[in-house]
Amino acid sequence: MQTFSNSAAGAIVTRMAERIIDNRAYLSEIDGKIGDGDHGVNMAKGFGMAAERLKDGNATLGEAMNTLGDVLMSEIGGSMGPLYGMMFTEFAETIEGKDQIDASTLSSMLHKGLEGVQSIGSAELGDKTLLDTFIPALEAFDAANAEGKSFGEALDALSAAAEKGRDSTIDLVAKIGRASRLGERSRGVLDAGATSCAILLTTLAEGAKERLVEPA
Repeated sequence: MQTFSNSAAGAIVTRMAERIIDNRAYLSEIDGKIGDGDHGVNMAKGFGMAAERLKDGNATLGEAMNTLGDVLMSEIGGSMGPLYGMMFTEFAETIEGKDQIDASTLSSMLHKGLEGVQSIGSAELGDKTLLDTFIPALEAFDAANAEGKSFGEALDALSAAAEKGRDSTIDLVAKIGRASRLGERSRGVLDAGATSCAILLTTLAEGAKERLVEPA
């Protein structure tokens, strides 16, 4: 059974920060079409602050996610700070104290993160939010595991479904937040939260897959 080490994986969060910062302008551009236009700026601020606190490179994945969650919950504005902050805090709590992370543990982590997001928001699948990325990605990961595929194959399925879910928001009408006021005019544009969620989930999958080892 393939696993990866919690202690060696904190750098995955630093890589997430790099990807968010690299996409700051793009995320704000697409957010500006139907929202406040500050998604990329706020996300880059929060992830950048977390990366600065993690620069010594010694954090476990759980510790790094907890640091990120704390920053997002307490120090950035907008609607996404609390949502992503709760998500990463739940991620961290699920893997706290675990030396090795297998597919079952990662599934539990993702489910707890999703529950955290849903606990503070009223969005559902199809409302043109980050859930349109997160839910299909998690379902694809669980389905691959149920079919007996390897951890690495399940991570590939997660990434592919996250990107497909992101792209699905182009054809959706926003039901939540400022964009919902636009009604049909919100159709035809990617959702910024779904886009940043795809960046985060695909980076997580990439980093986990790079670290997979077979037990001795």
